[in-house]
Amino acid sequence: MFSGSGHVQAAPGAVTQGTLQVIDNQGRPRALCPLKHTAVSAEISGGLTRVTVTQLFVNPLNEKIEAVYAFPLPVRAAVDDMTMMIGDRTIHGTIKRREEARAIYEAARDSGRVAALLDQERPNIFTQSVANITSGAEIKIMISYVEALSYEDGSYEFTFPMVVGPRYIPGAPIGKQGGGWAPDTDQVPDASKITPPVAPKGTRAGHDISISLTIDAGVPIEGIKCSSHEIDVTRNGESRARLTLKANTTIPNKDFRLKFDVAGRRIADAILTHRAERGGFFSLILQPPDRAPAQDVMPKELVFVLDTSGSMSGFPIEKAKETMNLALEGLNPLDTFNLITFAGDTYVLFPQPVPATEQNLQRAQAFLASRAGGGGTEMMKAIRTALEPSNRQNHIRIVCFMTDGYVGNDFEIIGEVQRHPNARVFSFGIGSSVNRFLLDKMAEVGRGEVEYVALNDDGSAAAKRFHERVRSPLLTDIDLDWGGLPVTDVYPKRTPDLFSAKPIVITGRYTGRARGVLRLRGKLGGSYLAREIPIDFPDSQPGHDVLATLWARARIDDLMSNDYARLQNGEAPMETREAITQLGIDFRLMTQFTSFVAVEEMIITDGGKPRRVEVPVEMPEGVSHAGVFGDVNRLAQMAGASQMAQTSNSAIVTSKSENLNTTKSTTGRAVAVPRNVPVGSGSAIGSPQPTPATLGDRESRDERRDASRLHPSIVVVIERLTRQKTSVSVAEAKFVRDGKAEIQIWLTEKTPSIIAELKRLGLEVLIDAPHSKLVVGRLPIGKLSALAELKFIRFIAPQS
Repeated sequence: MFSGSGHVQAAPGAVTQGTLQVIDNQGRPRALCPLKHTAVSAEISGGLTRVTVTQLFVNPLNEKIEAVYAFPLPVRAAVDDMTMMIGDRTIHGTIKRREEARAIYEAARDSGRVAALLDQERPNIFTQSVANITSGAEIKIMISYVEALSYEDGSYEFTFPMVVGPRYIPGAPIGKQGGGWAPDTDQVPDASKITPPVAPKGTRAGHDISISLTIDAGVPIEGIKCSSHEIDVTRNGESRARLTLKANTTIPNKDFRLKFDVAGRRIADAILTHRAERGGFFSLILQPPDRAPAQDVMPKELVFVLDTSGSMSGFPIEKAKETMNLALEGLNPLDTFNLITFAGDTYVLFPQPVPATEQNLQRAQAFLASRAGGGGTEMMKAIRTALEPSNRQNHIRIVCFMTDGYVGNDFEIIGEVQRHPNARVFSFGIGSSVNRFLLDKMAEVGRGEVEYVALNDDGSAAAKRFHERVRSPLLTDIDLDWGGLPVTDVYPKRTPDLFSAKPIVITGRYTGRARGVLRLRGKLGGSYLAREIPIDFPDSQPGHDVLATLWARARIDDLMSNDYARLQNGEAPMETREAITQLGIDFRLMTQFTSFVAVEEMIITDGGKPRRVEVPVEMPEGVSHAGVFGDVNRLAQMAGASQMAQTSNSAIVTSKSENLNTTKSTTGRAVAVPRNVPVGSGSAIGSPQPTPATLGDRESRDERRDASRLHPSIVVVIERLTRQKTSVSVAEAKFVRDGKAEIQIWLTEKTPSIIAELKRLGLEVLIDAPHSKLVVGRLPIGKLSALAELKFIRFIAPQS
C-alpha cells in the first residue's frame, strides 16, 4: 500500500490485532500508517444534528508525505465545512469547482505548501488528501455536516458509518486515477477512488475512532439503545443526555447505530421556516396516520433476490438466508413467488412465479440452503431478471433484494430500478457496514421501503415488518394541495407512499409572507383520508438557517436523479452538472462537482514531492477476506501492484497485454488483473478485458468530457462563436477585451515544451507561477476551442 521499496504486511511476531505497518525489504517494521485517530462529535437537537468529524494525521516517516484517505459519511449528510489545523494555526477551507480545487491543491503540493483537499466520490464516499505532512508533524482536518435524523414510531435513529466496504467493480480496465486496489473501468470510471486498500487478514489498519453525542430531544427521552457498540450514558434531565463509546480506541469496522425513544408516540405535524437575505425555506413534517386494519387480501406476486457473492460469504449470507426463510414462511397461500440468487451469474429457481404451496416453499428453502457466498457481484443482470417481467404485467410485482450493496456501479443500478415503474422494490441491507446509498435509493426510486439487518439483529422482526408493509401500506396515492401558497422548488417532487410509521418530510422554498392551509389526501386501507394543516410563512425568520442547506441537498439529489446512468459514466449533461455545481458554491456544499480546499501559505516545506501514502481501511465486521479477495496473499499482492503503478504520482495503469494478465473468473468470463496477482477461487474481484469497440467508446466519451474542463463562462464563449452569434453575455464582458480572453489555465504538467506549445497557439503569457501548474494569459477567443482539446489541459477559467 506504499510506493517505493516498502510493502505492507503484519509485522513479524505481531499479534493478530496489531497495527498495520510499513515493512522494508528486510522485513523490518519502518513506521505506522498516517491516520492516527478519528473523533466524531454530534449535537442532536430535536430531529436535526450537527456533526464534526476530526481526522488526526501524523507522519511517522523520515520524509514528508501526502496522506490519502477514503472514508464514508451518512448518505444524507450535507457537508458544508472543512478546516485544517496545524498546531495553533487554523486554515478554513473554501468551496470550489472540483477541477479548480484539484488544481489549487496540486499547485500547493508541488510547491511544498501544506494543503488539504476534500472530494466527494459518491454521496456516501469521500476522499481526504493532505499534502506535505513533514516528519513527526500532526495535522487535524475537521469536517462538518448537518443531517435530519430518521424517525419511526416514536424513535429517532442516529447512524454513523465507519468504513468503506470492498466494492465489486464490473467492466473492462481503462487506467487508474486513484490509489485503490481496483483499476478504473468502462462501467466504473472512478473505481480506483472508491476501493481503498484493505488491511490484510490478521492486521489492523492502525487508526481508531471515538464518538461523543449530546442529545436535546425537546421532549422526555424514554430510552436509549445502541445495538452496534457499548456506550456510556449520562442523563442531564428528562430530555437531555450525553453518551460516548466505552472505548476511545474502537476499531472503525462497522456502523454506529443509536436509537432513542421519545415520550408521546404521536407527534404533531410541524413546519420549520427560515427567511433571510437569500429567501425563504421551509421543512414540513407530516406525521403518518394510524395503521388501518388489513383489508387488502389480494394475492401478491413476490420475488426474493439474494446476493451470494464473496463479500456475503460466512455470517452475512447466513443472516440473509435466515431472514429470507422467515419471509418465505410468512407468505399467504394465495401469493405467488420466485427466488433468484446472484453472484458472478444469476440463478432463477422457477421459470415463473409459483403459488406459495407447502411443496413449493420446501423446494425454495432447500435451494436457499444450498447457496454459499463466492464470486463477483454482477448485480445488474439480477436487477433486470427480477424487474423486466413487470413491464409486461398489469399488476404490481414486489421485489425484495437482500444484499450488502458492495458494488461500484451504484448509479447505474439505481437508474435501472428507475426504469421499471410497475414494480415495488424493497431492499434489505445485510451486514454491519452496508452501502446505504445504493440500498436507500433502490427503495426510494422503486417506491418501496428499506430495512437494515445487522449480523446481531433479529431477522424475524425484519421479516414481520416486511410482510406488514406489503399487506397493509399506511398511506398511498398521496397528494398535496398548497392552496395558492407562494411555494416553489418543493422536494420530493412526488410524495412517496408510506409503508411504515415514518413521517413525510417535505422541503421547499417560499417567496413571501403568507398564511393558508395545506390539504393532504391519500388512500388508507382502501378508503380516502383527508387532512388540513395550517401553514404560516413569516416575513422574517433568522433561526433554523440549516433549512437552506437541507433544501439545497434535496435539490441536488433531485438533479442527480434525472440521469443516474450518465452520472455513473462521468457524462452528466452540462446543464445538470452546472446546476449542481452552482448549488454547491452558493450553499457551500460538497457535491460530485464541488470540493473543499485549504492551503497553508506561511510555510513551504523542502525536499521535492511528498511520498504518497494511501491510508488503509478495516475489513467490515463479518466480511470474509477470502470471500472478497480469494487467496489470502492476494490482498497484499494487489496492494503492492497498485503502489508499483503509482511511483511517479501519475497513477496510470494501461490495459495493454504486457501490463495485465488475462485469466478466467469462476463464471468463465475473461478478467484482467495486475501481473503476478492470482485470482482465488472465491475471488469477488475481476473485470473483463477491453475490446476494440470498448476502447473506441472510451475515446468518444473522453471527447464528450472536454466540457467538464471548462468554466461555464468559457463554454458560453465557445458556443457563441460556433453559432456565429454577436451578442456578448455579461460574464464574457468581464474577461474578454479586444477579442482576447484573459484566462487561468491549470495544466496536468508544466514543461518548457508545453509552454512553447501554448505560445504557438497564440497565448500571451502574463503569469507563469513558479512551482505551480497554473498559467495566466491572454488568448484570442477563436482559439479557446483548440486550447480545450489539448491533452495536458486540466481546467480553464476566466481570470478574475
